[in-house]
Amino acid sequence: MHEWMLDNGFTPHLVVDAKREGVRVPEAHVKDGKIVLNVSPSATHGLVLGNDFVSFSARFGGVSFDLMVPVAAVLGIYARETGQGMIFGEDDAPADAAPPDGDEPPPARPRAKLKVVK
Repeated sequence: MHEWMLDNGFTPHLVVDAKREGVRVPEAHVKDGKIVLNVSPSATHGLVLGNDFVSFSARFGGVSFDLMVPVAAVLGIYARETGQGMIFGEDDAPADAAPPDGDEPPPARPRAKLKVVK
């Protein structure tokens, strides 16, 4: 998705669950437990999109910050210009993920407002 967005002249943004273990982002920019990160080449330095993590350096308020985001903490990716992208939900969790406690089904999640880009 990231490469496709860049190839089409869009600005990719990641939505990250900042409360997840291993996430290293500037806390001052976290809102409601989430942070949106511009991962375009002009906004990042040393971007690594690995299978286990995303890492790069970026400036926040003029101060350089080294970010580390485990892939499991990435909630979605979208193009700033169109709002289109992909949301990764609980359904994308690994098969060995622990089920919720109790006999009640998990609460319904609100429908995503982003469209899947094919």
